[in-house]
Amino acid sequence: MNGGRPGGRVLGLDPGTKNIGVAVSDELHLAAHGLPNIPARPAAKAIEAVKSLAEQYTVDLIVVGLPLNMNGTLGPSAEAARDLARRLEEALPGRVRLVDERLTTVQAERTLLEANVSRSRRRGLRDRLAAVLILQSHLDRQGAGADD
Repeated sequence: MNGGRPGGRVLGLDPGTKNIGVAVSDELHLAAHGLPNIPARPAAKAIEAVKSLAEQYTVDLIVVGLPLNMNGTLGPSAEAARDLARRLEEALPGRVRLVDERLTTVQAERTLLEANVSRSRRRGLRDRLAAVLILQSHLDRQGAGADD
């Protein structure tokens, strides 16, 4: 990781049971770009893959989507996301932040449907697009001064 030096990127993750959607910011923290998904299992291998991406892209911050229930409570998916964030915090020097990502997967699916993407292709793109939406939302909040 970049150790907090200016110019580092932000990595966005959409944790799932099968895949982890991945996105990375540009150096100016203006736009999120999707990267190939990471298999979620085995967990140790997923952590290593995230570490590799963090080094490759000089990442200062990892944003992990926290899929809260609509009433704000934690369900099994949110607990799994918190566990991933905890493991990443242990494995990587630097910052890991959980961000509310309610409905990003639904929004990603809707966007792909509106773009007439085939069902088989949607399956592979949904997690990546959800990660882009999570990260872009974080970047927009940062740019507006609402975060940090």
